[in-house]
Amino acid sequence: MRQLDLFAHVAAAFADASEDGLSTGALYDIVARSAGIDHSAATARVPIGTAKALHSPFKRAVRWHQQTLKTLGVVERVADRTGFWRLTQPVTKDLDRAADGVKLVAFSTMLGMAIWARNEDVFRGLAEPIALCVTSPPYPLRQARAYGNPTDNQYVDFICGALEPIVANLVTGGSIVLNISNDIFQHRSPARSLYMERLVLALHDRLGLALMDRIPWVNYSKPPGPTRWACVDRVHLATAYEPLLWLTNDPGRVRADNRRVLQAHTERHRRLLEAGGEQRSASYGDGAYRIRPQSFGNPTSGRLSRNVVERGHRCADTLAYRRAAATLGLPAQGAMQPTAIPDFFTRFLTEPGDLVVDPFGGTIRTGLAAERLGRRWIVTEWILQYARGAAELFRQSDGFLMHPALQWASQGR
Repeated sequence: MRQLDLFAHVAAAFADASEDGLSTGALYDIVARSAGIDHSAATARVPIGTAKALHSPFKRAVRWHQQTLKTLGVVERVADRTGFWRLTQPVTKDLDRAADGVKLVAFSTMLGMAIWARNEDVFRGLAEPIALCVTSPPYPLRQARAYGNPTDNQYVDFICGALEPIVANLVTGGSIVLNISNDIFQHRSPARSLYMERLVLALHDRLGLALMDRIPWVNYSKPPGPTRWACVDRVHLATAYEPLLWLTNDPGRVRADNRRVLQAHTERHRRLLEAGGEQRSASYGDGAYRIRPQSFGNPTSGRLSRNVVERGHRCADTLAYRRAAATLGLPAQGAMQPTAIPDFFTRFLTEPGDLVVDPFGGTIRTGLAAERLGRRWIVTEWILQYARGAAELFRQSDGFLMHPALQWASQGR
């Protein structure tokens, strides 16, 4: 009997137990029943160890998992009931959040790993050079999403706290890219919150990060909003972008190369190249800009990317994730970023073999982009169901391995 075969059954037994806890004897019975192990196999005892004392391999395996969950901080003894155990943090109706101190490799590949944990529990103990952090943290919304979020007054401390251990391991010239929201408003007012400005200043003053650019992620498929101010009171234009903040610890040695993200030449530029460049002379801006014959005639590998990213939120990976979540009976993550966003910045700001991280993994798109581009990656996500659904996107990756505990997340409890 392989011990790991029972992990999901042990975890599920505690998840389904009452707040009063579960006795070890009852745990044996529940796990045997859910795993399809008959009574004789569950109670059979065999000689074990040098002393050849008789023990039950099944019960030893169950207790091993019980102690593993205790070490992870998932279960604890019930103080006033001998032999009873319970979850340290009650399970919600739909989402299971990692308790303080829990660190479980949900799934991994040859290049990276997704860890079910609170980000501070992983990155504060990491001593590995990081080339890039691309992340979309929870927005400071007034009406919190299912996974929770801080308020705009809490946001600066929240983000700085999450990024501090990552910045401490950032290689010289490494980068941080934050996808945050522009549509955060003062209370009952169409005036936008200044939380983003406060955040940028704090990242500079507290963490020593320099702002390289504010890159708009333009998404014309966003629904009309902000609802109150654009659709009801009609005092705002419909939103179509989100800010992508790019920062680095050393702008003089930043590890960026725009040749990695060159775009195809336009048809007009191709015709210009075929003609040998411009055939005219012109002057613009009081002589600041001049066009001479043969200008723009030298062949190049492509045209420079602009500092505007135009991508819709519809994405083949998002559709695949939603299908997987539905099949597994899991709640889908409600704020998914298309893989194209971390893909662009991973190509622009790293080289193959670099380490890319994301402390707010969601559906692990930063990890997916890094995996496809040959970068190493570490992503944390504190909602077990989100990590479980994202695992399906990595099944074809070299060395894919999913921890049996994730089967617990897909039981549709």
